[in-house]
Amino acid sequence: MDIEELMPLQPEGDKKDKKKDSPLVSLEKDLDLYADSIREVAIDIMFEGISSHPIFIAHQHSVSIGEVILNRDELNTNWTIQASTLEEFVEKGIINPEKKVLFLKSYKKPEDFMCVFVIVPEGANFIYYPYKTKRA
Repeated sequence: MDIEELMPLQPEGDKKDKKKDSPLVSLEKDLDLYADSIREVAIDIMFEGISSHPIFIAHQHSVSIGEVILNRDELNTNWTIQASTLEEFVEKGIINPEKKVLFLKSYKKPEDFMCVFVIVPEGANFIYYPYKTKRA
């Protein structure tokens, strides 16, 4: 599956002339804000036996994979997060079935890290972002 198939629509108000900070700066801020909710969904996905390998999609567009769990428009943030699984990524051809074992070798413990597939107009990539531990 090509990146264009995942992102059929560009975001509203696309301003290419303005120089902007890296989108990863705003992503980090949103992931910190969303961390508890994302962790809860990851645990639910695993506990309910849906998958042992939850994957979250972070985007600022419309994408055709996973289910929306945190909508940027409703939350007044920069990124929408959708929940998916390794199995859906293989089924949709984003992860090649022959590369699944290689992917699993790099997959980090979902109780400690969120696996995030970040989609930007220039492309997409996986990141592992640690859940922040709460200090008493």
